[in-house]
Amino acid sequence: MSSPHIKSAAVSAALAALDEGRKPERPVLRDAVRALLTLLAERAPGRSVEVRVPPYGAVQCVPGPRHTRGTPPNVVETDAETWLAVATGRLDWADAVTQGRVRVSGVRADLSGHLPLWQG
Repeated sequence: MSSPHIKSAAVSAALAALDEGRKPERPVLRDAVRALLTLLAERAPGRSVEVRVPPYGAVQCVPGPRHTRGTPPNVVETDAETWLAVATGRLDWADAVTQGRVRVSGVRADLSGHLPLWQG
């Protein structure tokens, strides 16, 4: 999946499945998560925060001190469905953190200034 059109199609398909109360097919969900993680890394380049959406992917982003060894001090971790929701503006970042749907650690782990990434 290298085409931006195909990647946006995966995001649209995953969101449509969720809207219909279905779990997106695993390859579609994987591609949608990875597309949105890639977009985050492009829009907020850097290596001070690691964003993890297991088992589909992780990226380092956000300007600041570069992390090189061990567990990063600034980590964001969530499940795929929650990532789709916050990355597309369907779920507010602060609400997701408060509800425990997104786990954050470190002073730079607030991604609210970089979201939403995609609207469709």
